[in-house]
Amino acid sequence: MAKKRDRIVNTQPFISDDASVASSRKRSKVPKTHQKQEKLIEAGMSSKIMKEALAQQREIADEENAEINPSGAAFAVAAALTAGEEQRVKEEEDDIDNFDGNFDNQSQYDNYQEEINEEDEKLFESFFTKNAPPLRTLADIIIKKIKDNDADLAEEERPDPNLPASITKLYKGVGKIMNEYTVGKLPKAFKVITSMERWEDVLYLTEPEKWSPNAVYQATRIFASNLKDRQVQRFYNYVLLPRVREDIRKHKRLHFALYQALKKALYKPTAFNQGILFPLCKSGTMNLREAVIIGSVLEKCSIPVLHSCVGVLKLAEMEYCGTTSYFIKILLEKKYCMPYRVLDALVAHFMRFVDEIRVMPVIWHQSLLAFVQRYKYEILKEDKEHLQTLLQRQKHHLVTPEIQRELKGSRNRGEKADPMFDNPSVNNPVKEDRFDIPEVAMEED
Repeated sequence: MAKKRDRIVNTQPFISDDASVASSRKRSKVPKTHQKQEKLIEAGMSSKIMKEALAQQREIADEENAEINPSGAAFAVAAALTAGEEQRVKEEEDDIDNFDGNFDNQSQYDNYQEEINEEDEKLFESFFTKNAPPLRTLADIIIKKIKDNDADLAEEERPDPNLPASITKLYKGVGKIMNEYTVGKLPKAFKVITSMERWEDVLYLTEPEKWSPNAVYQATRIFASNLKDRQVQRFYNYVLLPRVREDIRKHKRLHFALYQALKKALYKPTAFNQGILFPLCKSGTMNLREAVIIGSVLEKCSIPVLHSCVGVLKLAEMEYCGTTSYFIKILLEKKYCMPYRVLDALVAHFMRFVDEIRVMPVIWHQSLLAFVQRYKYEILKEDKEHLQTLLQRQKHHLVTPEIQRELKGSRNRGEKADPMFDNPSVNNPVKEDRFDIPEVAMEED
């Protein structure tokens, strides 16, 4: 029995050294107990939690530093926005962010600059309005209002409006942030301005004339998306337009952030026309460089037909400034279908110069050529005769012959189309049927 037991023990299979090491490793390895635990939070949810935690930490830090740094107190006004108001503002800002005027890459328009002919610029200056009043800014409007209400403040250069001391201190701190702003989020106190009744007075406290170009762009986004047309028109006229003109006159070019601001301003085309385009032309002091830069925004952006027609009509009726022709030409070259009232106003606009002694600039002749090329079939016969008389007095050796050729070789308004000239099949190539192939005789071998 003992021998049999020893035989059983001795007959066990021998294990090699490599196998023993492998088995020891398997036994020493920690079991994967974590796989039996619950699933971890998804990456998207985790990032949202982290963002919310960081936002709360920032709000707590801003509240602690409010007393030490007045500028930082601007961020502590987060409580002024309810959750619904903040969501509404965010949605409206998303709408304007999605607005794109079909611009090309940023590098092409960075510090937008156009080559200007000095001779043309001097010729445009002859049409400037003499003794034109200076361009009014938001500060001029508010200061005049304050001084009219309180004569004791007449000697103070920049008085503060009658607002609570806490509001005044808060938004002066916001102004310091806007002066140094480059990138990132704006203070929430600034976004609340659009919901205030006296938003102009509060905006005046931030000193918009000292904002950085990037701050002007962000402010334009916020005001264009949250204010009504009549309100945002005042922002365009008293804040955005003075900054754009000042930058062009000072640097002979326009900062790209301000160029973007003009593009975003077209989100409200009615306010753009009444707050930027019309006041600029009525000022009588717009030079050719300003017209080319601002006109490039109109040229590269899509503008609704109705607003374009209104723009052409108002420009044709207002007092002429040399650069007005540039905007008329840009709007005409969009080839919109315009009503007869606008076309008749354009004819009257050009006929005002039939007795003009001064030499008209080249852009004036180009705008007349664009008008005739686009709408020659919609001009009355007597108006064409009047334009022919105009061309005998206002001539350009290159443009005038083209205008005369367009007027002579076109039918008048109300006339039926001539099938010899207007039949679309005359100039179209004949379409062949690739299956209609004639038989070809094969040569015999």
